[in-house]
Amino acid sequence: MTPLELHEEQRQLRRMRAVSIFEGSTLVLLVLVAVPLKHLAGYPEATRLIGPTHGLAFLLYVWMLIQTVAGGGWTRLETLRLIVVAFIPFGAFVNERFLARRQAALASTR
Repeated sequence: MTPLELHEEQRQLRRMRAVSIFEGSTLVLLVLVAVPLKHLAGYPEATRLIGPTHGLAFLLYVWMLIQTVAGGGWTRLETLRLIVVAFIPFGAFVNERFLARRQAALASTR
């Protein structure tokens, strides 16, 4: 891998980590704050705001996932993991650590 390719892959992993945290945060807000506010407190406006925000964050996550995996070097199991954690509250935060380790491993190959 050339230094330029290595740098670009590290940039992509940084972006993927940021999007993972954003998507995970919106999922947690939706599941643990907005939905209870809607059903327990009679405040449906919470899901009307957070729901579409999470939807856009999820689409951004999927787009970043496609871009990241298309760069190559990802096993099917790693790709499956990146997909599955998007559906689990707090999974994105575990995923971010996984991506950080991969980024650190790339940095050590320099």
